[in-house]
Amino acid sequence: MSTLKLPHHVPQAAEDCEQLQKAVKGWGTNEGLIISILGHRNAAQRKLIRETYAKTHGEDLLKVLDKELTSDFERLVHLWTLDTAERDAFLANEAIKKWTPSNRVLVEISCARSSEQLLAVRRSYHALYKKSIEEDVAHHTTGDFRKVLLLLVSSYRYEGEEVNLNSAKTEAKLLHDKISKKAYNDEDFIKIFATSSRAQINAVLNHYKDEFGKDINKDLKAADPKNEFLALLRATVKCLIHPEKYYAKVLRLAINGRGTNEGDLTRVVATRAEVDLKIIGDEYQRRNSVALDRAIGKDTSGDYEKMLLALLGQGDA
Repeated sequence: MSTLKLPHHVPQAAEDCEQLQKAVKGWGTNEGLIISILGHRNAAQRKLIRETYAKTHGEDLLKVLDKELTSDFERLVHLWTLDTAERDAFLANEAIKKWTPSNRVLVEISCARSSEQLLAVRRSYHALYKKSIEEDVAHHTTGDFRKVLLLLVSSYRYEGEEVNLNSAKTEAKLLHDKISKKAYNDEDFIKIFATSSRAQINAVLNHYKDEFGKDINKDLKAADPKNEFLALLRATVKCLIHPEKYYAKVLRLAINGRGTNEGDLTRVVATRAEVDLKIIGDEYQRRNSVALDRAIGKDTSGDYEKMLLALLGQGDA
């Protein structure tokens, strides 16, 4: 469920553009006006605003905003204003270039989007960077990480509810055997995580728990708690099967860690506000006994806080 709150009467894109032009021109920037407009428009409306602004004023609205805004507020507005597939392509490129074994952005883009959405991201990546996302993943990652990430970003998972129960039992046994033997780089082991449908993986994991008495993620963690590759596989499972739990944990770590991780906080709010941020917020409150908006309000300030809270559906549209 989305947290985005739209006004009862949405102005025409041309009117929004004129208001945004007023907000960025003259003495000082009117950040509140920018929040009141962009913080309460959906993806289609923001796209039309950006197109209309370019036609009317001969400039890319994003470049104008980048010049006028600063810091975390600027990044949040930038990510939010981007077209959805373009945003994911931008985040993927950024993650690949700065890749470390603990980076989970590619897992999110591969596992928390539909197959069609991921395909759109790959097309957008082509258009923006004149190469494939697979090419960049192959160039910037290494070893077993490269194996699984290449499969993840290039997968087109079946999204139906049908499952093969016999295969699920066989695959559950294979997973247990490979974990027992610490054969984590086995190709069949990796393919189950990276290419199977959500329904099939769910069936595999249910058989795994019934047969071996534990959730697979607990066994993966127990096998080697500090192994970053196994941590990536655990993130893949969680992001596929329980994205609300995955993202609630990312937010908890971002807010409750040593200092706020604005990068993770910004990314989650910008990418999930129109998708399932309400569900993520409910899960966050269930696990942390505090409402997500209150936690964010305590940990952030200024225009950055106001924009985050607007996307969380706080205040009037």
